[in-house]
Amino acid sequence: MTSPAQIWSYLSQEPLLWLTMTLIAYAIGDWCFRISDRQSWVNPVLIAMILLGLLLEVTGTDYATYFEGAQFVHFMLGPATVCLGLPLYENLDRVRKAAAPLAAALVAGSVTAIVSVLMIAKFFDLGPVMMASLAPKSTTAPVAIGISESLGGEPTITAALVILTGIFGAIIVTPLLNLLGVRDWRARGFSVGVAAHGIGTARAFQVNETAGAFASMGMGMNAVLTAIIAPLILSLFS
Repeated sequence: MTSPAQIWSYLSQEPLLWLTMTLIAYAIGDWCFRISDRQSWVNPVLIAMILLGLLLEVTGTDYATYFEGAQFVHFMLGPATVCLGLPLYENLDRVRKAAAPLAAALVAGSVTAIVSVLMIAKFFDLGPVMMASLAPKSTTAPVAIGISESLGGEPTITAALVILTGIFGAIIVTPLLNLLGVRDWRARGFSVGVAAHGIGTARAFQVNETAGAFASMGMGMNAVLTAIIAPLILSLFS
């Protein structure tokens, strides 16, 4: 008779298992999000991360084994990010009318995101590798990883920080902007897209279609700007 431990040892080496577990974990997170009446703090990605982390810990599975199966989800980040350029095309007229404030907000948000995290890193005397890993943390994952690698950072650290930044932004964006009295959906969406990339953009689409469209614009434009200015700002801190 084959023991359950032997069965699990066999299954855990199969890539399809971890892809399935990832999808199930997200489905559970999404279900929790829906039954909570879409409260921002019940973030499906955060719940999925916790569930998968617990599963890997309990089963003693290393990250490399997990990623071998779940890398298809990682691969789809690229096409998904490109698809978010569609709202930018569909809203070109609205972008032209608000070009000046959007450009100002983009520069302010992108520069603040990079400078603030590098100042914190400098304060705690973190090394150059960690600083390079931190610099692009407000950019969408595929772009952030590329920037991190080009700057000499550690892509794995960057990926984790990008996800945490997005989750934190998606959780606090609605109560924070309500508290600040920001009512314009364009401003709300653009700000969360710049600050919290794809996860924040997904949250914006859940709240309002206009906010989602401007969030995707902010995310895409911030990715381009960050790729340009991150090396320059990092060189100043170095």
